[in-house]
Formats: sequence, structure tokens, C-alpha cells
Amino acid sequence: MAADPEPSAADRPDPERSLAGARDRLAAGQRALLAALVAGATAPDGFDPERLRVQARSLTLKRTRVAAAHHPWLAEALGPDHAVLFARYAHAHPLTAGRSGHADAESFEAYLRDTGAMPKRPRRLFRRR
Repeated sequence: MAADPEPSAADRPDPERSLAGARDRLAAGQRALLAALVAGATAPDGFDPERLRVQARSLTLKRTRVAAAHHPWLAEALGPDHAVLFARYAHAHPLTAGRSGHADAESFEAYLRDTGAMPKRPRRLFRRR
């Protein structure tokens, strides 16, 4: 019985090519998941949209707390509106890689000034001891 002929190089799958394709698909999936979590994009296939919505809300609340820690006077001056206003800001300004919490808080402050929602600083911050 004759052995089957060896497939030619053109017929054999290229492991490097299939690995590169797998990496590209993984990277695209990760970008889609990240967009759903921080930028309000649609949930990618295979993910529960409700669970992603809950997680996205949790990440926004974490950003809110970090911003409040950097500018406590602002959180105090805004009171309960702080979380609402920050959520609006966060939805329009997704956090980008490498951006610090302090920079995010500064951007939130600029957003408040631009939208006319910036409160006055409490006078007690200006008192000398």
C-alpha cells in the first residue's frame, strides 16, 4: 500500500499565521469588552449585558470615589449631586490607559466649570491658621 503523499508547504497550515489571527481576535474581543465596561458600548457576544452594566456602574462609582478623594471639598460642596454629575462626566469621558485619578479629578473640575455646575469653594479653605 502506498503512503499518502506529504502535503506541500502551501497546503500546510502556517502556525505563525494562525497564532497571529488568534491574537488579533483576542485583542479585538478585549477592546470590545473594555469599551462595554468603560465607554457604554454594546456587550460583546458571549457576555451577559446586565452583568456588564452592573460592573460598569461599579467602575464608575470607583472613579467617583477616587475623584472625591483628590478633591474632597468639591464632593462636599456638591453633596448628593457629586455622584450624579460625576457619572455624567464619566459617561462622556471614558478613562484612558495611564490616566491618573488626580488627572481625572482635574478634568471633572474643568467639566463642571465648562457646564456651569462648578460650586464655589467653601470659605473655610481660605482661612489662615
